Amino acid sequence: MGAAGAGALLLTKPGWTGSGFSALTAQTPGLKVAGLAAELAISPVSARTLRVSLLPLNSQEQAQPIPDGGVLVASPGGEAPIRIRSVSAESNLACGTFELKILPQPLTLIIRDQNQAELQRLQIDMSDGSVGFLTQGAPVFGLGEGGPQFDRRGHDYSMKHGQGTPDLATIGARVSIPWLVGAGGWALFFHLPFGSFDLTANEGRFRPWASGTALPMDFFLVASHEPQEILAEYARLTGFPHMPPIWSLGYQQSHRTLANRNEVMSEARKFREDRLPCDVLIYLGTGFCPSGWNRGHGSFTFNQEVFPDPQRMFEELHKEHFKLALHVVNPPKHLQGRAADASGGSGDSDSAANYWSKHLEVFRLGVDGWWADEGDSLDPEVCLARNRMYWEGPQVERPGLRPYTLNRNGYAGMQRYGWLWSGDIDSTWEALRSQVAVGINTGLSGMPYWGTDTGGFVTTPELTGELYARWFQFSAFCPLFRSHGRTWKLRRPWQWNTGDYGPTELKGYGPNSGLPGIKELHNPQIEPICRKYLELRYRLLPYTYTLVREAHDTGLPLMRALWLHYDDDPRAVVRSDQYLWGRDLLVAPVTEEGAKTRTLYLPRGTWYDFWTNERMEGAREISRPVDLATMPLYVRAGAILPFGPVKQYTAEPTESPLMIKIYPGADGEFTLYEDDGVTFDFLKDGEMWLRFAWKDRARRLAVSLRAGSKMRAPHRRTIKVNLPAENLTREIVFEGNPVEGAL
Repeated sequence: MGAAGAGALLLTKPGWTGSGFSALTAQTPGLKVAGLAAELAISPVSARTLRVSLLPLNSQEQAQPIPDGGVLVASPGGEAPIRIRSVSAESNLACGTFELKILPQPLTLIIRDQNQAELQRLQIDMSDGSVGFLTQGAPVFGLGEGGPQFDRRGHDYSMKHGQGTPDLATIGARVSIPWLVGAGGWALFFHLPFGSFDLTANEGRFRPWASGTALPMDFFLVASHEPQEILAEYARLTGFPHMPPIWSLGYQQSHRTLANRNEVMSEARKFREDRLPCDVLIYLGTGFCPSGWNRGHGSFTFNQEVFPDPQRMFEELHKEHFKLALHVVNPPKHLQGRAADASGGSGDSDSAANYWSKHLEVFRLGVDGWWADEGDSLDPEVCLARNRMYWEGPQVERPGLRPYTLNRNGYAGMQRYGWLWSGDIDSTWEALRSQVAVGINTGLSGMPYWGTDTGGFVTTPELTGELYARWFQFSAFCPLFRSHGRTWKLRRPWQWNTGDYGPTELKGYGPNSGLPGIKELHNPQIEPICRKYLELRYRLLPYTYTLVREAHDTGLPLMRALWLHYDDDPRAVVRSDQYLWGRDLLVAPVTEEGAKTRTLYLPRGTWYDFWTNERMEGAREISRPVDLATMPLYVRAGAILPFGPVKQYTAEPTESPLMIKIYPGADGEFTLYEDDGVTFDFLKDGEMWLRFAWKDRARRLAVSLRAGSKMRAPHRRTIKVNLPAENLTREIVFEGNPVEGAL
């Protein structure tokens, strides 16, 4: 083991070359960061990821390990790290698949691939621990939820989280994630320390939040020309997204001020009697409204005026196939540990086990999920501990069942545990426009399970039936499909033709708050439009649930920036007002008041208008006429889309066959995923993968089980195969053996 050249290495490993590293002597100053002695450690995590750490040395000159804050799923492996304590001259070394040049003053790491193409240039300021990097003249994405969108360049990001931001009304709350993705084929994840990002110049800069916090420093560089590989690397570091229960993909109706028991039960009955699909009913706590589910902030005692007999009410609602989620606030400011820790009854107010125990009496009455609000004052790792508690706690009580929690705060790694929504935005057209980009960027930040308050949270005079309908259409193609806001009854699909605002709840809430004109509440168009998109959401569940499993396996979001599949198309890369729903559906929300047309960009290839089946060529911008009931949707040629029947809830039994819609013009393949939707049995062979392959020229469809998969009941299935553009439908019977035929 050794190095070429005259200099000696303090610590060496095979593959090193160069002469710029010196053994520490009385005359050779060692590395110091913010005045602290440090060791530089560099190691390959994978063929695409490099880890760079600056570790403080103790009084015995031993490098201190990186603390475990729960963000990384495991200590990344790979080769033993390169360790350097002194740099005296320019040197070169090989590290995994990377070639590194290290310059001493200022300490600079130039990272190249094996073809000597420069991937990134990192400059570490030893006086304060800040790190400079190149944005390379291309868009930069990520950094979590909130803040100026979509390309992050041109702004300085404090990386503080919460709702105390000047752009809350339009962009929403911030859940800052220190994961920066360059469209040029690189990404950086700063594990430690917590800090800010300045992207106002061609060279970006990461700065620790405060002096004295520079060490330990730990960050990862990812390099790949495949955008999907970049997101997969982030998931390998911080965890792949959890597999949520399928009912969380259904429509979720949120409630605020409640009058009494009868109102709670009659509203649930209306969904079923009017056949408006809905899976989840969510109830706000008292304190943020005059009369919610409990007796005040942080209370786990029911409001007897509304829930006089909660267990019986929950049983009745469950019989109608609704899931129930309750709002909770006031978590411990220093929450730590695990829900299953033995200290559950110890009385430690900061213990996750102790705090979770306060939920148990209510949870055992039949609560299915939690809405974890507030938390803006919590440190990032405390936010993550809270996310984790609502994932692990329910499993202690109900082992084998997938939990559900909706969060306002979180941190890197929260994708392993829960869902996220964008906070208390205003009911305005500007807010709706902004949320499209926020959702796309949140997905690029590694958090796929995201949504908004449909209609916006703070009611303003702009909340007309038109705005609600357009927002509802957008929400039907967000992972979280939930209506919520002040003047909450205006967030019900049928409210816009009743002439009744319901409880207005606007006093003292922001300068923009106000009510739409009463004439807006006599609009018979809105409920049918909501019904149309509710039914489409439920019909597309076989496709959407497959996307969820893909997210779980690969880290890919459901809402996908065009960059993820068209990274070589400059016009696609910069589009932030439209997105792909999975690989095959293009969604273009209408966000302009009174719109008669929607201008959008179709990437290269052949596309079909979802509503009319009109075929057109891409690589161009088009202008599509729209009416209030239409949000443009386009399907890629070669797509195979599975459709189920309209259901009133995701678990509703049906004998209606699955329909497969094929869009000709290219060969295509789709592997449909299916499991029981609620347990973890998919981890032990309780899953089915059904592969459909279309040969376009031969017009032949092949159906088979993926290798290693097996049929789930029913074991004999009738499948309708439809070519929408040709109005052609055939039926096939599949029993587990491969089937192939011409159409």
